[in-house]
Amino acid sequence: MPLTLIDILLNDKKISIADADAFRNELRTKRITEEDSLLAKLPEDLVFEAKSKFYGVPLKDLEEDFIVPAEVLSQIPEDAAKMYKFIPLARVDDDTIEVGVVNPQDVKVLDALRFTLTSKNLNAKIFLITRRQFDMLFQQYSSLHGEVKEALQHLEEDIADIDAMAGSKTDIDELTANAPIARVVAVIFKHAFEGRASDIHIEPLDKNTRVRFRVDGILHSSLMLPKSIHSAIVSRIKILTNLKIDESRIPQDGRFRSRISGSIIDFRVSTFPTINGEKVVMRLLDPFAGIKSLEDLGFMGERLETIKHSLEMPYGMILVTGPTGSGKSTTLQSLLGTVNKEGVNLVSLEDPVEYNIEGVNQSPVRPELGYTYASGLRSILRQDPDIVMVGEIRDQETAQLTVHAALTGHVVLTTLHTNNAIGVLPRLVDMGVEPYLIPSSVILSVAQRLVRKLCNDCKDKKPAEGRAIEIINDTIATMPKAMQDRFKSDSYFIWNAPGCGKCMHKGTKGRMAIFETLEMTPELKRIVIEGISEEKILKEAERQEMITMKQDGIMKVLQGFISLEEVLQTTI
Repeated sequence: MPLTLIDILLNDKKISIADADAFRNELRTKRITEEDSLLAKLPEDLVFEAKSKFYGVPLKDLEEDFIVPAEVLSQIPEDAAKMYKFIPLARVDDDTIEVGVVNPQDVKVLDALRFTLTSKNLNAKIFLITRRQFDMLFQQYSSLHGEVKEALQHLEEDIADIDAMAGSKTDIDELTANAPIARVVAVIFKHAFEGRASDIHIEPLDKNTRVRFRVDGILHSSLMLPKSIHSAIVSRIKILTNLKIDESRIPQDGRFRSRISGSIIDFRVSTFPTINGEKVVMRLLDPFAGIKSLEDLGFMGERLETIKHSLEMPYGMILVTGPTGSGKSTTLQSLLGTVNKEGVNLVSLEDPVEYNIEGVNQSPVRPELGYTYASGLRSILRQDPDIVMVGEIRDQETAQLTVHAALTGHVVLTTLHTNNAIGVLPRLVDMGVEPYLIPSSVILSVAQRLVRKLCNDCKDKKPAEGRAIEIINDTIATMPKAMQDRFKSDSYFIWNAPGCGKCMHKGTKGRMAIFETLEMTPELKRIVIEGISEEKILKEAERQEMITMKQDGIMKVLQGFISLEEVLQTTI
């Protein structure tokens, strides 16, 4: 029978005999525990799997965004959890809770846990958790859960079941003015902003209300609340947004502005009826956050020079394309910021205005009042503009007007929905633009996707192996020769990040874009006039030595900005 963790790892063929001898020698010559010695050289999950077998305690499998219900978290005081490295996970029944423990072999830890729960008439079902899992879960004491838990405790003194009062408008009005409910909502807003969330989702489930934050494009569960307060939370948000509190059968949209941690934040609110109640989604916008530079967005090398050169043209269109949520609007804002100078009249049409740019005449369209992109564009052309930004080409009329503006001496910045830069020209024809007008009006097509950046505080490189080398070599082989000479190698390093406190244990922090750009050349003009063909446009793109989004992504992988997995998930 194995007597040590080293024996278990050796028997399971997780380490070699030479490795085992090296670990044993270290234990003889240094004052270090077996576990610490193993953790210094092996993945934590591997060591704790062996630890689980050694002590006969099941290892808990937890998702990265696992959240402990506030009611369960309150069963063990924060000080005790910190001292003994145990934390409640979930409720099994009225008398039992699951508890994650880092050191279940320590008698003092088990005695402290027994003492803590006995006073509350609770039993513990013990699971082994890793050190990293404990650090991740422990943050919930001092973060969102802790503040919401405090507010909920006050709330429970005033109400037994809010859902029972949902039919009474008077009760709901009174309840949403209640300080604890207002505090719960305010705390959710505060932590969403401080956690860099772009969206908040408040979702009614069968028995609970789930709060999720979208960070760097990914939704993460952040909080579970009692279903009994869902109606009050929704009503509180409706009051802030001036929506109808007593209307829950149809969707409603609105917006409001609030000051959070010293910043003015705009909230765009959408409610949606579901079988479990109203779901609320809120987009967070910091209108005074400042505009990112083209370099910060991810433009590098030839693509950066290409777009800067295009912005110097006296007239024509620059079209940014990609699916919803690919960062097109942010790129337009950056382009505007680049050309925002004293001697230039810049006018934008946006739906809505997301960021305030000093020196740009920004106008929000109001389709419900008849003020659309098309009607706004007609008015803009009477405002003596040099550069016009149109948030999106949505219809034939807007497409034709933007082309007209580009042909009459204006630089036009706008967006389309296509999968790549090559698809922009056929898409304009599909929208009713005469093909003979396109060569003289289009300067540049830019396609993009957003990818998550690796955390600079915990990222590390390692030699690429197997399939990763094959993917990198295959992609480099399709690049222009100059890029092949720069990146081709006998061996490669790729970067990954395990997660740390700075990135909330996610391994990523912030996003950047990967791009491809297609210029309007004399040859491309000829192709368009003769009859647009994506096959011919693709050949011209290859002749231009266009860097595709995947190629751009692989270059950023080798430079340590993003992971290989991120590129493969985002590109074809």
